[in-house]
Amino acid sequence: METASGHKMVRLEGEDLARQERDFKGYSEGMVRLTPGRWLFPAIFEQYADKYYTFELKPSDVMLVTYPKCGTTWLQEVVWTMRNNPNLDNPKANMPINVRVPFLEMDILLSSRNLPAITPDNPIIQGFKKMCPGRDPKDGIFLQMTELAPSPRTMKTHLPLSLLPQNLLTTSKAVYIARNPKDAVLSFYHHSRILKNHGYTGTFEQFVQYFLDDDFMYGPYWLHLKEALEQRDNPNLHVMLYEDLKQNTLHELKRLNDFLGTELTEDQLKGVAHYTSFPEMKARNALFGEGGEIFLNLGIIEKDGGFFRKGTVGDWKGKYTPELDAKMDEWIKTNLADLDIQFKYGL
Repeated sequence: METASGHKMVRLEGEDLARQERDFKGYSEGMVRLTPGRWLFPAIFEQYADKYYTFELKPSDVMLVTYPKCGTTWLQEVVWTMRNNPNLDNPKANMPINVRVPFLEMDILLSSRNLPAITPDNPIIQGFKKMCPGRDPKDGIFLQMTELAPSPRTMKTHLPLSLLPQNLLTTSKAVYIARNPKDAVLSFYHHSRILKNHGYTGTFEQFVQYFLDDDFMYGPYWLHLKEALEQRDNPNLHVMLYEDLKQNTLHELKRLNDFLGTELTEDQLKGVAHYTSFPEMKARNALFGEGGEIFLNLGIIEKDGGFFRKGTVGDWKGKYTPELDAKMDEWIKTNLADLDIQFKYGL
């Protein structure tokens, strides 16, 4: 099967599929791989691939593009606040972030026997009915919530640029945030254990090996990053580093202010910096909202921490064995050397 983006989709079979379903208990409805690129998704992606590629954009849209666990939720709050809540008095700020900044492809992550069905009385469906009156949730709950979000829309995605609308960087603006791979992998490991739709039960060492082999959900980190960096001179793309945002928050917000054209004052930017700091966001913890607990493994959260865990730079130190760290260093040398990007692995 070929997609509108020109990718070939093939269902995983045999040992490839068995290995994924063994270690990721949430991947129970099949998997599909796209080439070129080795992008990997639940099989339901077949129904949505062309819808994402042909998603209708507006000039006022801002798409937040990130590989998983590279600062996505932080960026969502930062950009939405700058665009919609510069004086920190917008009553909608109390709504879950994934309502204010909808997750374009969230529907593909709900296809799992590890998750209960979203019934008509679930708050997610009730919210859908309010945002999308007359629409059928079977056509994509989050896809339609993204489509019908009020302008100016701020949206998030983990899809690579090659699977997103072809006119993204000519019609709209996009912000891409990258994070050093050692911290990103560690964070993705915890994330995949917390969320039932991933349901990861293997070891950290096995998880890192999936990463090194370009063989887990979403696909190659290095290629995702490369596609963005190849467009970094495009005036409609703004590239940021998680570590820079952490170390020099106000400076990075000023750069973002210029790109977005939000024209915030220095005092407003300082207010945004405080409001979107990790401790403040962790205290609010408004990611999913009511009904969102169906996605979470509460036992893991109680033991190891929740979605807002640490948010630090260099948390990877001491978590990798010397052998595993050496493998990561070799992977970084092989895959990132020609990308003209310098990550910080500690502050």
